[in-house]
Amino acid sequence: MSRPRARKSRPQERGSLLRLVVTVAIIAWAIRSFVFAPFSIPSGSMLSTLYIGDYLIVEKWPYGFSRYSFPLDFPPFTGRFLSRLPERGDVIVFRHPDAGEDLIKRVIGLPGDTVELRDGSVILNGRPLARDEVGPAQVAVSRNSPCRVVDGATPVVRGSGNGRVCLYPSYRETLPGGRSYRVIDQVNTSVADNFPAVKVPPGRLFLMGDNRDDSLDSRYSIAEGGVGMVPIDHVVGRAAIIFWSTDGSSSYVRPWTWFTALRADRIGNGFSTDRP
Repeated sequence: MSRPRARKSRPQERGSLLRLVVTVAIIAWAIRSFVFAPFSIPSGSMLSTLYIGDYLIVEKWPYGFSRYSFPLDFPPFTGRFLSRLPERGDVIVFRHPDAGEDLIKRVIGLPGDTVELRDGSVILNGRPLARDEVGPAQVAVSRNSPCRVVDGATPVVRGSGNGRVCLYPSYRETLPGGRSYRVIDQVNTSVADNFPAVKVPPGRLFLMGDNRDDSLDSRYSIAEGGVGMVPIDHVVGRAAIIFWSTDGSSSYVRPWTWFTALRADRIGNGFSTDRP
């Protein structure tokens, strides 16, 4: 008769459980650091491309890795390995050079580019970007999107009840090579509609929000509340796709509202640019 297999002792069981927990933690850390990470949209600076309440997948590998690619900025090191420049038009998540928070903007100027704005039009390397009016951007009115407008603009709402939409004047801006995206231009009197020509320094990026009159971006210095020319080492990754979106009416203690607040039509949207 075979002898029954001895049961693991309690110390052995605890050791096995600890190894499992450590293994899972390492795998999660590696995915979060090297593959992708979640990011939620905190402001309307990227309307109508991105809404407050959108949750994104951010790809970590396209531009290489810096300390800001890793949770808690650990391990701390300088520079970037496997580094590659973003493309103009990419939507990127980056670490604010001063405040330490993660933000999201669109890449307009690369190192060596000259960027200027005249009456709201972007002049890149001496040539105006094509800017075609495409009719108003329609943003559904909700708790997360209450039809916020800048000083000097008038809110325009159409529809009623749950079908109300906020209308923003918008244009399609096209980069050299044909990549294009929609931008909102609410007023013609914004202080940043005119910006003197600057050359993007080595190792820096010129970033702008798609909601041009409501974005503190590279047109504003850090002292003015903007981000200035953002160091490439501060780039966290490239925004890839929306995996969840909520209109702000949900409650954590009422799980069924997670689904009634869901903006299902936004899930799966990619948004960096339209390619020719």
